[in-house]
Amino acid sequence: MRRLAVIAFNLGGPDRPEAIKPFLLNLFGDPAILGVPQPIRFFLARFIAAQRAKVATDIYARIGGGSPILANTKIQAKALESALAGEDAVGVFIAMRYWHPFARETAADVKRFAPDRIVLLPLYPQYSTATTASSLKDWHRAAAAVGLVAPTWAICCYPTEPGFCATLADALRPALAEAAKFGKPRVLFSAHGLPKRVVAAGDPYQFQVERTAAAIVTAASVPDLDWVVCYQSRVGRLEWIGPYAEDEITRAGKDRVPIVVVPVSFVSEHSETLVELDMTYREHATRHGVPAYFRVPTVAATPGFIAGLAGVVRKTLADGPRMRPFGGEKLCPATASRCGYAAIGG
Repeated sequence: MRRLAVIAFNLGGPDRPEAIKPFLLNLFGDPAILGVPQPIRFFLARFIAAQRAKVATDIYARIGGGSPILANTKIQAKALESALAGEDAVGVFIAMRYWHPFARETAADVKRFAPDRIVLLPLYPQYSTATTASSLKDWHRAAAAVGLVAPTWAICCYPTEPGFCATLADALRPALAEAAKFGKPRVLFSAHGLPKRVVAAGDPYQFQVERTAAAIVTAASVPDLDWVVCYQSRVGRLEWIGPYAEDEITRAGKDRVPIVVVPVSFVSEHSETLVELDMTYREHATRHGVPAYFRVPTVAATPGFIAGLAGVVRKTLADGPRMRPFGGEKLCPATASRCGYAAIGG
């Protein structure tokens, strides 16, 4: 029997208050996040982590002191393992970028599993140099360090995967029905932001987020839907891609329309959904006169999403050991010079 290892990547999160500062140090110490040379990055990361630690501690305190992202990802991994069960012995492993389990820990576990094939599956539907590219580079370093040499397939993105988009569309319809009791709703498709300069340098993330939102709208098939893509989680003084979620909420208040927020770049609940969307932005909406505020849950381990991920893994294995986007064809425009697929000559 062949043995297949699937590595599910995510950013990770601090599991307790004491882990918050080292988590932030790992985050801001990543050259994909702070693109400055060493040793400047080392000292700048320490400064930013110290500045952000109090704010982050307050955020995590509102959800019990730590992030639920690992627990939620474990549920997804177990569901995906079941969905892929068949002729192969399948193990789905988790590798987090900035907190445990790190890639180096997971690579050692995978080597003990002794797979014949490995599929690298980022739990970021949209590709970015700040997420997918960073996680894949981290994995390749870790795999080399433990001598893991099994043939490896890498998935770069799946922003319009039907199971992913249909799951969000199915959750959107009842939320719209509830919001319609307060007026004609506006849908805010919210994604994590990026500094503008990252996108200007050729990162395809914003393009792919917009494709995700459009695919959900098509799948939802709601006539005359009022919708907009916006971006959350902005930090620092740099200009970030917009429109900003806070500004769109303020605009909805001026227009006196209820809003339904749909997280499109997060596949499980964590601080940016449970605190930023559910608490901070809800409070912002109330202050600015939004008649009603609804939030669609993340796809989590819903059957449609998990079946979609399993399909992406199977399709990738069938296509051969090279990085491919969902569907096997390049999605991004020529201006997206940092597209993961383009970078390897796809």
